[in-house]
Amino acid sequence: MKQSLQLRTSQHLALTPQLQQSIRLLQLSTLELQQELEQIMLENPLLERLDDPLDRSVRLQADGVFNDTSGTSSTPADTGPSASDSNGSGSADQPERAAEGADAGAAADGEPAEAGDSDWSFDDAPRSSKAPDDDGWPQLEAHHSTLREHLLEQMRVTVREPRDRALLELVIDAIDENGYLEQTLEEIHALLPPELEVELDELNTVLKLLQSFDPAGVGACCAAECLALQIKRLPKVPYVTRKMALAIVEHHLTLFAQRDFTKLKKAFSCDDEDLREAQTVIRMCNPHPGAVFAAGSSDYVVPDVVVRRIKNDWQVTLNRDVMPRLRVNAMYASILKQNKGDGSLGSQLQEAKWLIKNMRQRFDTILRVSQAIVERQRNFFTHGAVAMRPLVLREIADTLGLHESTISRVTTQKYMLTPHGMFELKYFFGSHVATEAGGEASSTAIRALITQLIGAEDPQHPLSDSKIADMLGEQGMVIARRTVAKYREALKIPAVGLRKSL
Repeated sequence: MKQSLQLRTSQHLALTPQLQQSIRLLQLSTLELQQELEQIMLENPLLERLDDPLDRSVRLQADGVFNDTSGTSSTPADTGPSASDSNGSGSADQPERAAEGADAGAAADGEPAEAGDSDWSFDDAPRSSKAPDDDGWPQLEAHHSTLREHLLEQMRVTVREPRDRALLELVIDAIDENGYLEQTLEEIHALLPPELEVELDELNTVLKLLQSFDPAGVGACCAAECLALQIKRLPKVPYVTRKMALAIVEHHLTLFAQRDFTKLKKAFSCDDEDLREAQTVIRMCNPHPGAVFAAGSSDYVVPDVVVRRIKNDWQVTLNRDVMPRLRVNAMYASILKQNKGDGSLGSQLQEAKWLIKNMRQRFDTILRVSQAIVERQRNFFTHGAVAMRPLVLREIADTLGLHESTISRVTTQKYMLTPHGMFELKYFFGSHVATEAGGEASSTAIRALITQLIGAEDPQHPLSDSKIADMLGEQGMVIARRTVAKYREALKIPAVGLRKSL
C-alpha cells in the first residue's frame, strides 16, 4: 500500500482553559466555590477579596504607604466604578457594564491593568453599612459534655471506694453513644486479669448503680430493658398502668412496634382505654437515652437566589452574601505596568481577569435560570406544591438558548429561598402523570396531595395505598397503587399498618 500525505480541514470543539474554568465554577456549590477561591488566591497573588475576613487589618496600598482599611478613608483601588456600585443604581445593568469593561481589558493584548482599574473587580454586590461588632473577638463554642463525662461526674459524687470507681469506670467505657452496654458483663469479666480477683457479682453491683444514674435507661443491654428502666422511674403513673407497660416492653415489644393492638388486647384481656394508657406511658420513654449528649453539627443551607413577592409579581434576586467581592490587586498591577517584563505575573494577571469574568458569568447564569423557573412555576409560588406543573431541563434550555447539560449543572446544589421554604433548583423539575382529561400533573403535586390525604386520615382507620390511588383517580389522576407506594416511601411515610393508632 502506497503511503502519502494528505491535508484535511475539520472542525472540533476545543475546551480552552478559560472555558474549563467556567464549567467548573458553574457546577460548584456555594461551599465548594468558597474553597476553590481560597485555593486560587493562595496560588495567584494578583487576586484579592474585598470581603476577606482580614480586610480590616493594615494593608500595603499601591502608593507604598500603610493604610488601615478599617477606617473610612478610601484607597486608590476603591475610586473606580466598582466602589460606586452601591449608590442605589439598578443591579440589572451592572453585569452588562462590568462585562463590557472585562471585554475591553481582554482585548488589550495582555497589557497590565491600571492601578485603579476596577473593570476587573467583581464588586457588584451592595453591602450593608452596618458597623461590625465593637470587640471583634470570635465567638467560641461552649464545651459540649459527652455521655461518658456526664456519667463520670456522677460517679465522682456517688462512689468513694477506689476499687468500685475503677470497676464502674470500666463499665462506663463499655457504653456506646446511645447509652447501651456494648459488651456483656461476662465478656468484661473475661478481660480482667485473674490476679485482681474481681467477681461477676461485683460487676453486677456496679452496673445496677450505673443504671440508677442520669439519664434514665443508661446501661441497658437492649431496647426492652432500656424502656423498662425508664418506666420504673416515671413518677405519678398508676400501678396497673405501669405494670401493663412493663409487661408490654418486656414480653410483647415486637407486637407493640407493629401496632398489632388486637393481639395485645387479647394477651392482656384489656380494653382500648387500658391499652391506650399503657401506650402513653411507653411513648414517654426515650429508646436512645444517650443521644441527647451526642455532639450534633448544625447543617444549614445558604440560598443562592431569593424569591420575593412584590405587589402582584414574583421577583428573583441573587443572594449578595454568597457573591465574593474580587478584584485585581492594584499594587501588583501598577508594578506590572511599570516593568512590563515579568511573564509569570503577566499570565497570573490574565488568569485573575478570567476568574473574575467567569465568576460574573456564573451568577448571571444562575439568575437567568432561576427567573425562567419562577416564570413557569408561578402557580407553585402562589398556591403551594399542589400547583406544581411538570417541567424538564430541555424546556428551560430551549428558552434560554443554553445546553441541557448547562441547566443540569446550574440546578445541582443551588438553592432558592421562597415563601414556602428552601428548595434545591432541581426540586422544580419533575416527571408528569397523565390525567383523565388528557392533561398532565406533576409528580411533585401528586406527592403533595398524598401528604394531604394522609394528614387528614382517621388514625384508627388509615388509608391504604389502594384507597389513596382510588381517591386520586376521583380527582382525575390516573395513578397505580405501586406508584402511590413509591411516592409514600419517598416521603418517608410509614405503611398503613404502622400509622394505625387506638
